[in-house]
Amino acid sequence: MKELIDWSRIAELRDEIGPEDFDEVSDLFLTEVLGIIETIDEAVGKPALMEEQMHFLKGAALNLGFSALSTICEKGEHAAANGDAHAVSPAEIRACFAESSAQYEEQYPERFAA
Repeated sequence: MKELIDWSRIAELRDEIGPEDFDEVSDLFLTEVLGIIETIDEAVGKPALMEEQMHFLKGAALNLGFSALSTICEKGEHAAANGDAHAVSPAEIRACFAESSAQYEEQYPERFAA
């Protein structure tokens, strides 16, 4: 299984905010990102909107260690800034988020068991 998550970033963030608050932060992240991903089709063909959404997703993904998603969003953001709102497809973003979320949900409890 390829590594989609930067577990050192998650450990760092978890240490910064405390284990008891981390679950709330990660749930908020997942909810916000899912909200953008569900509407990403609206940005196809609209470079400015795609750039804005890719920028948001890239930052959110970096913050919580979803490194593969961040990389895809960075590619989409740069392409959209140059007028190409089709460089990254909504399906590619959704697939990466789904795969990353599954890896996170599966491995988080093992990596950070009390």
